[in-house]
Amino acid sequence: MSTRPRISTRISAISESATLAVDAKAKAMKAAGRPVIGFGAGEPDFPTPDYIVEAAVAAAHEPRFHKYTPAGGLPELKKAIAAKTLRDSGYQVDASQVLVTNGGKQAVYQAFATLLDPGDEVLVIAPYWTTYPEAIKLAGGVQVDVVTDETTGYLASVEQLEAARTERTKVLLFVSPSNPTGAVYSREQTEAIGRWAAANDLWVVTDEIYEHLVYGGTEFTSIATAVPELGDRVVILNGVAKTYAMTGWRVGWLIGPSDVVKAATNLQSHATSNVSNVAQMAALAAVSGDLSAVAEMREAFDRRRQTMVRMLNEIPGVLCPEPKGAFYVYPSVKELIGKELRGRRPQSSAELAELILEEAEVAVVPGEAFGTPGYFRLSYALGDDDLAEGVSRLAKLLAEAH
Repeated sequence: MSTRPRISTRISAISESATLAVDAKAKAMKAAGRPVIGFGAGEPDFPTPDYIVEAAVAAAHEPRFHKYTPAGGLPELKKAIAAKTLRDSGYQVDASQVLVTNGGKQAVYQAFATLLDPGDEVLVIAPYWTTYPEAIKLAGGVQVDVVTDETTGYLASVEQLEAARTERTKVLLFVSPSNPTGAVYSREQTEAIGRWAAANDLWVVTDEIYEHLVYGGTEFTSIATAVPELGDRVVILNGVAKTYAMTGWRVGWLIGPSDVVKAATNLQSHATSNVSNVAQMAALAAVSGDLSAVAEMREAFDRRRQTMVRMLNEIPGVLCPEPKGAFYVYPSVKELIGKELRGRRPQSSAELAELILEEAEVAVVPGEAFGTPGYFRLSYALGDDDLAEGVSRLAKLLAEAH
């Protein structure tokens, strides 16, 4: 009998996506007949706009899209992404600096795989999206957390970043608007952090997938545009998933200096080859069109954001800062940890989330998944009625804590 491990150490070290796990459990309970309301997945509840779907249907009928196409993306889509980036961020790139990927997650993985050697450190502002640590780990990198909390609106300062920097630091991961907190850095804060990174010869990987989802007069600032002195040491990650309600279409992209994009394209040529041509043509219609569809969604998200923040802050023991972007709230539930609830005393936000799912049939993602225990992430990308019902159930259950 072999004593060798069946699964490699590298892959065994990867954790399951906590957000997808919570969503899967909620859907399984729903399928079993339980009226579960899920706040877990970061997915717009709107259908993909019709004109985008029609572009995909037309592409499916074209024989040229039944064949292999360039691994780095359709030339017309890469050109359109470059034009869209100039339009939305004021950042000018050539189409050759764009790599079209199978969703934003592949862009995240390939960025770190291309930039990192074993032992290179990446500064990651916590709370952070669950995929970042796994992508860094797979690339052999070392994650260094810079922890923020509700007292600063989940925003990191230059002083915190500098305290975490070492001679091994190679990359700063910068995410604004943030998943899971909805935090958005001002132009001044973005410029200060970008100038600090440039002065210390760091790479900046910036995830801009929530760029169009900002509220209440808040403005999105691309660090690549705001800090030109970063030069060719910035990599932008983005995609159509959140802006155009296209999570299932799996089209993202990576923008960077030519040598990085060429190397990442070589990796993709062996990993997956080209993204589905039909999905790429749908993405072309999305990024080439106007932003009226996202404006309608943003209005609904803003309304739900305000409702959820108000309702959560009315629950004793819950403190919910107002997010400025994305479609998540990240309330602190630290005061509820250890209190008795339905005969149990949850000792962590993970245990409390499990109790809530069982007793109130409401699915939330605990802060452990994002590197900061004591919090929940709730998505408000769901219908108004479900949102109100779900938070009401939460309030009713948590009111019993003592």
